Amino acid sequence: MPNRMAGGLAAAHTRTIGVIVPSLVNSFFAATIEAMTERLEVHGYQIMLGNSGYSVEREEALVDSFLSWSPSAMVLTGQFHSRGTRKRLISADLPIVEMWELGDNPLDSLVGFSHRAAGQAAARHLHARGCRQIAFIGAALDSDRRANQRRAGFAETVEASGGKLAGEYNMKERASVQEGGSAMDALLKISPNVDGVFFSNDAAMLGALFECQRRGLRVPQDIALIGFGDLDFAAHCVPKLTTIRPPRAEIGRAVADHLLRRFTDSECGSETLDLGCQLIVRESA
Repeated sequence: MPNRMAGGLAAAHTRTIGVIVPSLVNSFFAATIEAMTERLEVHGYQIMLGNSGYSVEREEALVDSFLSWSPSAMVLTGQFHSRGTRKRLISADLPIVEMWELGDNPLDSLVGFSHRAAGQAAARHLHARGCRQIAFIGAALDSDRRANQRRAGFAETVEASGGKLAGEYNMKERASVQEGGSAMDALLKISPNVDGVFFSNDAAMLGALFECQRRGLRVPQDIALIGFGDLDFAAHCVPKLTTIRPPRAEIGRAVADHLLRRFTDSECGSETLDLGCQLIVRESA
């Protein structure tokens, strides 16, 4: 077996790429990592994968650890990092990609989509189908910046249409079917006249659907539900779930292709790729 570490030291960088995601149980990021790995392995690159748990401190520790292995590139999720992380990456002599988000002042390259636009699309759709008592249910909004951006875009568009959020509930735990059902129960106790809800995650929406059915509420006749993620079950529920589909695998392939260009072409520099997101209209809204 070749000693890849020794070969990497001789070449200044190993043929590894450090990738940090905020969760290993979230299928959003699993699809991205799988697509990225498939593209890179063909060219002899391997991924070192880290889970930050949505913690900037943990992300900083992972960056320190990964940089000690002299990777060929670093890939991070989102644009919000600690000061220490930004300082280390800016001084590192290697390509850096921030994925799953778009914004100003990137460290190097960006590959993602606008979460604010996703929230805007959800609000426009609910308003177009006649919903006026519109609410939002999110999860761990204190640490999940991207969910916060979706919430901001949603609220802005509701207000631009002449209304305001009729209710809002933030789950302290990560989005799950169980937490989604509990959140829906709590929301309806606070705002019983709600007729449309946008969820920061499809798993929470599924739990909310079960809660509506338990209460005898018809979806979408009595209350319309729209989520985010287009997870596997969304197209197979009764009713089928309307949701925002992020470009999960497309992000992974785009990140890999960008890095491969950087590795082979010294003239290829940083870039920003907006892959957009798609409103998938089904039966729940």
